[in-house]
Amino acid sequence: MAISAFFSDYSIWQMNAISFIILLFILYYAWILLINRFSNNPRSPPLPPGPTGLPIVGSLLSLDPELHTYFAALAHTHGPIFSLRLGSKLGVIISSPSTAREVLKDQDIIFANRDVPIAGKIVTYGGSDIVWNPYGTEWRMLRKVCVREMLSGTTLDSVYDLRRKEIRKTVNNLWVHGGSPVDVGEEMFMTMMNVITNMLWGGGDGKEEVGTEFRHVVAEITALLGKPNLSDFFPGLAKFDLQGVVKDMKILAQKFDKIFDSIIDERLSGNNQNKSKDFLQVLLNLKEEGNANMPLTMIHIKALLMDMVVGGTDTTSNSIEFALSEMINSPEVMKKAQQELESVVGLDHIVEESHIHQLPYLHAVMKETLRLHPALPLLVPHCPSKSCIVGGYSIPEGSRVFVNVWAIHRDPSIWKDPLKFDPERFTGLKGDYNVTEFNYFPFGSGRRICAGIGMAERMFLFLLASLVHSFEWKVSDGEKLDIEEKFGIVLKKKKPLMAIPTSRLSKQVLYE
Repeated sequence: MAISAFFSDYSIWQMNAISFIILLFILYYAWILLINRFSNNPRSPPLPPGPTGLPIVGSLLSLDPELHTYFAALAHTHGPIFSLRLGSKLGVIISSPSTAREVLKDQDIIFANRDVPIAGKIVTYGGSDIVWNPYGTEWRMLRKVCVREMLSGTTLDSVYDLRRKEIRKTVNNLWVHGGSPVDVGEEMFMTMMNVITNMLWGGGDGKEEVGTEFRHVVAEITALLGKPNLSDFFPGLAKFDLQGVVKDMKILAQKFDKIFDSIIDERLSGNNQNKSKDFLQVLLNLKEEGNANMPLTMIHIKALLMDMVVGGTDTTSNSIEFALSEMINSPEVMKKAQQELESVVGLDHIVEESHIHQLPYLHAVMKETLRLHPALPLLVPHCPSKSCIVGGYSIPEGSRVFVNVWAIHRDPSIWKDPLKFDPERFTGLKGDYNVTEFNYFPFGSGRRICAGIGMAERMFLFLLASLVHSFEWKVSDGEKLDIEEKFGIVLKKKKPLMAIPTSRLSKQVLYE
């Protein structure tokens, strides 16, 4: 009797606890509604339209994992700016050039902050990097260090031999496996990883062997960063980590942290053969010198290393994989690119980076690839530092603002035959990726525009030119090459490109 009474009491306690939690959520949701109703000026514009959603959870339960296409579909119903109630958070989605201009140019300083997800805080040491750091003095210092010391044209010129060496190794590896299917994304990632790690800390000394593991870790990190997390939308639930996002991200972050610690410890012990030649040494020197106004800490250093490894590998390697897939699917594009390369380089020589500026069609291929498959389809979410008006609607302070560049790049009112891979639409157009018209901005715009455009452009064009010039490419007989995408904060092919390279240069020595 005592035992049955205990379980009866325990069941009642459970029911009461659940009822209490539900009541708390209802009160919390009601409080949010009251705040939204009474804190706004009655004469101010309304919130952007959007789905009504359910009590408490809003539209969280209806979110599709492929957020970029889901948001694009909702824009057809609700317009170029619409909102979703995501738990206690308001999400605002921007899907037109005019509204994108208001957010990224006209009111850029208001939207220069980030709404940092919990997963982002974990993997970047509390948001101490240039991606998630709030706009301000610290962020400006970190970005200046990155651009000046690693991503400037002068620095990139100085490590050309490093890029060339790694690309030649990749071409040789593909030649050795000629006639057999290769995982193009894997090859591109390994090349990018070797280039990045050599620039960061000198590579070598057995550190290249971590590349394969890095790829899987980076892919999981970007997937978690793009995954809707209940803890972000209901802060009160964060301690429960109901989806395991915090647990998973901590495991991934620790793998990188151990590598960073071992490399930094080795460098601090005095075993540095690359003093003042790599990014890590520059950072350590800056930390040692100190800056009274804004000191660089060891946390900053590791966060910047994380930015470079994660941001500089997956984005470019995925984009090259999309480009080669599209070219294999469009033989006329492949032929035209190869003819341009034969004219500029010839089949008796290998591609050098000095050839790239003479390859306008290849530049057009890159731009068209980034139009159809922008590396960050929703960019990195912005967060207004104060309430403002966009497109005639009120955007409350603290909202999570997504700019759907993927949808804008495929808008039929802007682009003729938008789903067709057609580099011709970019031929004859001069200029770089600095945005003047918001029809096309694959690297973002404004203060938060990607800091690594120069690096991405050099690696994309040099690698793709080498692949297309050195080999013919096809998929296995009977295989259908699809270009279906998989959403994450970084866009990737759903099915890896397995393609067969066949030599096309005149001499075997050009591959050795």
